[in-house]
Amino acid sequence: MTTFPTVDATPYAWPYDGALDPSHTALLLIDWQTDFCGKGGYVDQMGYDLALTRAGLEPTARVLAAARRLGMAVFHTREGHRPDLSDLPANKRWRSAQVGAEIGSTGPCGRILVRGEPGWEIVPEVAPLPGEPVIDKPGKGAFYATDLDLLLRSRGITHLILTGITTDVCVHTTMREANDRGYEGLLLSDCTGATERRHHEAALSMVTMQGGIFGAVATSEQLLAAIRPVPATT
Repeated sequence: MTTFPTVDATPYAWPYDGALDPSHTALLLIDWQTDFCGKGGYVDQMGYDLALTRAGLEPTARVLAAARRLGMAVFHTREGHRPDLSDLPANKRWRSAQVGAEIGSTGPCGRILVRGEPGWEIVPEVAPLPGEPVIDKPGKGAFYATDLDLLLRSRGITHLILTGITTDVCVHTTMREANDRGYEGLLLSDCTGATERRHHEAALSMVTMQGGIFGAVATSEQLLAAIRPVPATT
């Protein structure tokens, strides 16, 4: 598979170890679910502005299309709990009830954050294709109580490009978990979003501090510029 130049990222050209190799890189699409960015879902029920969590959908769709053209591994995640809520911690359920969107209760998109319900599904703009793994997780991070690490290592993946929602919660937690496991991470700033703009910006800043303590940050255009095919010369 063809390798590509490094991405013009902050605070360093990504990846740290030279050329971008799609055969060892995976695109992660984290929690692009109706519950987090759709009408009647969990975030909507809490009263947040959906425009903020949906802001990254269009650029994510462009990156996803490019990754598929390259044959890059693509992984999707969904946060949700078993229908009997046996994997839902009591404190998590209590906190969600305090903001008017109790996990497991019935809303416009079915039971909130419950597996198999309409709100739990990934939105059509970035829906998985057959063969693209979908990681179902009960918590914020995509590595906790899942087989994501096993699936990545079995494919020889060492580098991760992260998109999804929300920047400050599930995306950030996953990036931190990945960093501790030795993965080289790139967070795409315009392919993520949070329920409040200031939290999105703070989360991005945290990644780049101390020389890139969790990895690097770039825009979708910076990534696409790096992996764009070189025009043939005559």
